[in-house]
Amino acid sequence: MSPRALWAVFTTTESKKESLNLIDARAYGLDPHFLQFSGGKTKWESSTFALEHGFGQVDTIVVDEELTLSKAFSTAMRPSKIIPYFYRASGEFESDDITVTTLVTSSRFGAFSRLIDRYRGPISATIHVGNTTNEIRTVLRSLKSLYATSRNMAAYVDVHLVIDSFDRQFNTWRNIARLFARTDYVMMLDVDFYLCTDFRTAIRETPHIMDKLRRGNVALVVPAFEYTKYSDGLDPSVFPRDKRALLSLVKSKHLGMFHASWTPGHNSTDYKRFYAAPPGNIYKVTQYTSAYEPYVIVKREGPPWCDERFIGYGGNKAACLFEMYISGISFFVLTDHFIIHQSHRYEEIARKTERRYNKKLFSEFKEEICFRYLKMYNDHGLLNTTQSVNALQECKGRKRITRLTEST
Repeated sequence: MSPRALWAVFTTTESKKESLNLIDARAYGLDPHFLQFSGGKTKWESSTFALEHGFGQVDTIVVDEELTLSKAFSTAMRPSKIIPYFYRASGEFESDDITVTTLVTSSRFGAFSRLIDRYRGPISATIHVGNTTNEIRTVLRSLKSLYATSRNMAAYVDVHLVIDSFDRQFNTWRNIARLFARTDYVMMLDVDFYLCTDFRTAIRETPHIMDKLRRGNVALVVPAFEYTKYSDGLDPSVFPRDKRALLSLVKSKHLGMFHASWTPGHNSTDYKRFYAAPPGNIYKVTQYTSAYEPYVIVKREGPPWCDERFIGYGGNKAACLFEMYISGISFFVLTDHFIIHQSHRYEEIARKTERRYNKKLFSEFKEEICFRYLKMYNDHGLLNTTQSVNALQECKGRKRITRLTEST
């Protein structure tokens, strides 16, 4: 493929909230020879302390953005071109808002559009583009059309592109969306889920819940559901919008826990307790398992990042949440809110193969995380504090870990 074949025209919106006028710009994909898209620079300055004491330099040190990003995502598959803020929302967001972070491929643009129109709040989306001339052109044209025709997308959505040949680097994509979110709190969401309730407003207007989020040691769980009949989950316009309607569908067995065939994934949410919980309540997850992978709202800065060695289906999100749990984060379930999966077909052959690979990786990963955090807790005198409780409980059944804790 010739370098010049990679170019693609894109547009960005002006920073005026009430305008959909577009400013033409050009990006030249993976080709470094086009100066019109340099990829940007990262600037570093001397510390204030050094400058005050006459040791620093006023001039900034400039590092190529691509080099910085290659280090930030150094465990991801390469080569890969990451373009932060390929489109940037025109809206200005309050720091205590909640950004939905999500991953999008071209086959999910319909669900992406529905998410944008439903949420009407800050969204940070990583969009993967396959490294072929045809896909680059097709995806960028589709994005341009979405921005040009949707006021909500222009106002609320930051898009970060990943252009490479690796189809399912889910944890890398999650980290990119979180890193470039512009608010203090983020929700980790798969784009196939429909937001049935306004958890964003409820959380921000409930002081004791916001206080938990601010402390940084809590992840708020939004329970996930799916229709028992595939065809019932195709049209989100008929999905329930409040808990009473949800419970009616659960009672009639039209709706149930997401991925009920794999109970470890969501069973720790304790759906029976959720059904019976009074309004305005939250409750702590007390029966955690390492396969637990709910959809959560967390503080953007502080919680561990997703391990980027997990590629493809199986264990990727569970690994993110396992490390969060071992780091001392507790899960609390929102009792008035829920999301529902929009039915779609899966790539079953890829799922089977990738799950087998990730199963082995996840087993080794859990032991590695236990060793790392228990050593850290021991070194810092935290081994018998509330921060280490999750790690001690979850890791104690592993023989080598048990020997480590007994020797301290």
